[in-house]
Amino acid sequence: MEKKIVYLPLDERPCNYEYPSLLIKGTGFRMIRPALEMMGRKKQPGNTERLGSWLAEECKSADGAIVSLDTLLYGGIVPSRLHHLDEEEIMRRMSLLRELKKQKPDLKLYAMHLIMRCPQYSSSDEEPDYYEMYGRELFRKGYITHRLELGLATEAEIEELRQIEKVLPEEVESDYLGRRALNRAANQEVLRYVEEGVIDFLIIPQDDSAPYGWTAKDQQLLREEMMLRNVELSALMYPGADEAGCTLTVRMINEMNGDMPFVYPRFSGTGAPFVIPLYEDRPLFESVKYQILAAGGQVAASAQEADMILLINAPGEEMTESNNQPAPEASYQVQRNTAELVEYANFIMKRYRKPVAVADVAYANGGDLQLLKLLRQKGILFELAGYAGWNTSSNTLGTVIAQMMLFARYGTTREHLDFLALRYVEDCGYCASVRQQLSQNQVKEMGYSYFEIDGTRGHIASLVRENLEQFARDHVDTDRIKVKITDLYMPWNRMFEVGVAVETSETVEK
Repeated sequence: MEKKIVYLPLDERPCNYEYPSLLIKGTGFRMIRPALEMMGRKKQPGNTERLGSWLAEECKSADGAIVSLDTLLYGGIVPSRLHHLDEEEIMRRMSLLRELKKQKPDLKLYAMHLIMRCPQYSSSDEEPDYYEMYGRELFRKGYITHRLELGLATEAEIEELRQIEKVLPEEVESDYLGRRALNRAANQEVLRYVEEGVIDFLIIPQDDSAPYGWTAKDQQLLREEMMLRNVELSALMYPGADEAGCTLTVRMINEMNGDMPFVYPRFSGTGAPFVIPLYEDRPLFESVKYQILAAGGQVAASAQEADMILLINAPGEEMTESNNQPAPEASYQVQRNTAELVEYANFIMKRYRKPVAVADVAYANGGDLQLLKLLRQKGILFELAGYAGWNTSSNTLGTVIAQMMLFARYGTTREHLDFLALRYVEDCGYCASVRQQLSQNQVKEMGYSYFEIDGTRGHIASLVRENLEQFARDHVDTDRIKVKITDLYMPWNRMFEVGVAVETSETVEK
């Protein structure tokens, strides 16, 4: 019998609103989401009262619910950094979770709740207005203060801190740290809900994290709270954010199906497991283990005992942005071997018939175009159990692990092929190619900027579609599979992300 999963996304962007729904099409599970009109739009919060009422009503007949607390409490991921709520109101909104479990005790309730991020740069695009002037200073003050507390700060850092304190307005720091304190209190309260069994499983993702600073200090406080409440096995904290909806979705399906997939991770270079990815705070292999565990799987010790193989395309030493590819550094040209990784993928699929997926984390914020070329040359682009290569390393890992685990149970469906094509078109085509080309040329020539263009479906969106259609023809289409873009828009009226829908068609018999 079809099972119903209610899903309250982190925000309205496709990565949060669409991906989990796209992944489970054809699996026998039905995902119910709130209407987009209830969700917010970037800095505009969603209607939390309507969303709460919707959630309560839909959960009455649900088998499981996946709830983004940043949406339930604040109206979305960006509003969680901007709100002026008091603690009493935040706790009142959170109490709905108890009502959900009270009205349906057998409801499987999963949740995610972010630690508030602290970007390292000055930009108000997703932060309070004052972050445009003082964002870098807020980050550096937290970073240096933390190192000072640990006895690690250098004399140069101490002098930098003195200079920051001369220019950082007291009201700016007070507003920022006051909101952090409220959000941290909510993080701590959520752990009480886990301890009480109201929440069955919780992810606390770290968005744009660093080893030191305000976010790292909050992480340590919450880790202590987790230990105090004995919830370390039912509440996981690790880098990520926009992939968590996919992770929780596949975990719920795995649990309902009684599955615990064994995943063997294999890297493109011997140094790759130890690389600390951009925007993250720990070696790559530690995040890989967390992502597999959070999805309901286990790390296998060998390919032989594994149910599926996760190939991880990563730099050998230091990571750079996808805009810089092909990177000339030894980290990319000497200390990893993508050709061997592709040959291994083909060998495992053909000889042992095991699902193979590729986590493309060689670069931040986009796929590896050389890897795409090799996969296509080998004829296995559409044989893979999954592929992703977008935004942060953890965003990619959570997305591809979810697709891979679903593929292992449900096989090569039309929906699976469509999602593969979407990843190639979006992660490689847009993030690693078209975005940079248009941003540096036509966008500027038309008088717009990276952070503000001519609307969600304006002329720039048309240019993006035209360029992506060409990219798909040149780099994704195969003799057997053709990719068609059926819709395209710019969700937040900027160049960073794209909303795109694709369909695949088979041109010859298998």
